[in-house]
Amino acid sequence: MSSEAATAAASGGAPEGASNGSIVSARKVRKTYLRGKEELNVLQDLDLTIQEGAFEALMGPSGSGKSTLLNLIAGLDRPTSGVIEVAGVDVGALPERARAKWRAANIGFIFQTYNMMPVLTALENVELPLLLARLSSKERRERAKTALSVVGLAERMQHYPRELSGGQEQRVAIARAIVTDPRLIVADEPTGDLDRKSADDVLQLLERLNQEFNKTIIMVTHDPAAAERAKKVHHLDKGALL
Repeated sequence: MSSEAATAAASGGAPEGASNGSIVSARKVRKTYLRGKEELNVLQDLDLTIQEGAFEALMGPSGSGKSTLLNLIAGLDRPTSGVIEVAGVDVGALPERARAKWRAANIGFIFQTYNMMPVLTALENVELPLLLARLSSKERRERAKTALSVVGLAERMQHYPRELSGGQEQRVAIARAIVTDPRLIVADEPTGDLDRKSADDVLQLLERLNQEFNKTIIMVTHDPAAAERAKKVHHLDKGALL
């Protein structure tokens, strides 16, 4: 199957990424949490632009704001002030229900912990994001099969998470992230729990998704070897880009 055909088959109705401009535009973004009566400034007047089709990494020490920034871009949280536009939408201004719907259509998530449902097969885990889509059971199944084929797990579709290696579980998680054909993939320490060989396999897959399928990827990582796979690396420290 060609990359174009695979992308079309895995589509979950997300908008087509045809823009030559930026997909992420963060302007004067601040994020503050309250710890008792004390304010904790996690991000401070941060500006960031990411172009459509980019593969970029966020690096920095623990507590530098990497995951917070990723969560804001993905619409999992709102900035205290400033604006984050993703695919032309001011994500922080959306009401919670609209933001959840927007996330489902536009964002694919990959986490350090694979977040598999242990009682479901690999195929059923990948189907989960499609349950909110207006698709028949047969269409959901076919798109999940396509996504698993893309990540090289066509022969493991009926296996349960306990029957898979860590690297295979992460590839199932990646299949789940791409099954809706999202505009943007966000990956938070996607190789953090993997050995070097499995990590390299996952990173090679992310490179393929970026280069062959033109997926925009933003990855938080502590691993310099992982960051080297990105086309651009941003360094954060104390809530600011260096």
